[in-house]
Amino acid sequence: MDIAKKIEAHRRLISGICCPERTVNPDTLRSVINLAMEIAREGREGRKIGTMFVMGDVESTISRSRPMILDPLYGHPISVKHIDNPDMHETVKELAQLDGAFIVSDEGVVLSAARYIDATSDGLELPLGLGSRHMAAASITRTTTAVAVVVSESSMVRVFDNGTIVGEIIPELWMLRHYGAQFNEQVVGETVTEQGVITRN
Repeated sequence: MDIAKKIEAHRRLISGICCPERTVNPDTLRSVINLAMEIAREGREGRKIGTMFVMGDVESTISRSRPMILDPLYGHPISVKHIDNPDMHETVKELAQLDGAFIVSDEGVVLSAARYIDATSDGLELPLGLGSRHMAAASITRTTTAVAVVVSESSMVRVFDNGTIVGEIIPELWMLRHYGAQFNEQVVGETVTEQGVITRN
């Protein structure tokens, strides 16, 4: 399978993770997941770290969150804050050591960092053992049309949509297969793809 076909298959896999009404930008979601994978695998300064990205429905997400500290991304030009910009990439890895979430627009601009997400657990059903970061991700994706990607300190990456976990990603397999595997084009039931994505649809 040539590179173009692999990329297109990968885009379909990413699009299939979330429910159709989300109309998620698959390229931006892929970039967010790739960055989350790197953070999960590498940590920072020799230690594992956790963080969260909330993508899309920016106005609603901003209104349901507040800065935990003075926003380190505030005032910087939009042109330098795209998630695929190498400087922004490294900046996010550094800021991931802070508590709070990153807010990412559908176009891939990292608009804000270190934000506290207002969360309510009412009606949410998550597996036991997941912490407040996962609860916040479930809550914000249920009350908005955003999608959330959470990096656990245990190095697992989870994707949330509509208040539930729709994908659990094994970083080593994702990174290993990202450029060299044939991609599953169908995501049905509970499936572990060659990329290490455990989908629950």
